[in-house]
Amino acid sequence: MVPNLFLVPDLLTDSEQLDTLVPDNGVHIERIISNGQTTPEGEWYDQERDEWVALLQGNALISFEDGRDIALSPGDHLVIPANQRHRVERTSADPPCIWLAVHANLT
Repeated sequence: MVPNLFLVPDLLTDSEQLDTLVPDNGVHIERIISNGQTTPEGEWYDQERDEWVALLQGNALISFEDGRDIALSPGDHLVIPANQRHRVERTSADPPCIWLAVHANLT
């Protein structure tokens, strides 16, 4: 069976599901399935590599430490530069968010 980005398992857990699609040999590609999860209050992501993220399904809101908020709908994508502190404020549960994320040195 060929893997499919849109085949979502039953989400009976409170955690996001992260599936590595391409092992990390300088570039890490993963699918993330969010079912209403958010970044815990007061915490920020601060990654060592750039991240290109595309939202394939659902709706989400990402906030940046500089005060910007970016709402994402299916098909939206953006590059988050390394060390740019950000957090996920909202993800839809119905339908769940399906993200495609690429972590690499992009800039």
